[in-house]
Amino acid sequence: MDLRIYLYNKPVSDIKALRTEVFIEEQGFENEFDDIDNRATHVLIYDGKTPVATGRLFAEGDDNDDFIIGRVCVKKEYRGKKLGKRVILALEEDARKMGGKSVSVSAQCRVQGFYEALGYTATDDLHDDEGVPHVTMVKSLRK
Repeated sequence: MDLRIYLYNKPVSDIKALRTEVFIEEQGFENEFDDIDNRATHVLIYDGKTPVATGRLFAEGDDNDDFIIGRVCVKKEYRGKKLGKRVILALEEDARKMGGKSVSVSAQCRVQGFYEALGYTATDDLHDDEGVPHVTMVKSLRK
């Protein structure tokens, strides 16, 4: 693989295409894009010229202490190659650079173990997002 990682301050066309492929076409979500996209930091990993993994990061409030990671996805044929982990670590590092003390994710319950392996802890917040069970998970960024 010829991997390159980029950060963007808006969802460029390759990010939109990848999220559409994974979340809308593959998983059946309808409400994929929102106003948060315009204020989030987005990471995008390419294999050569192919966009293969993405995610976004935004501050939860005005104080930049707590951040939220979301819209993390990996192109189907690239799963199992630790690209999701690379997305998360890149976004966590960006949150640290902005003074973040913690990050949270609204994880699909089926991938809870992925986030636990990266140091996230599930809260009691179980919720439904378009018919898919999710759990809120948090991680401290303090070393």
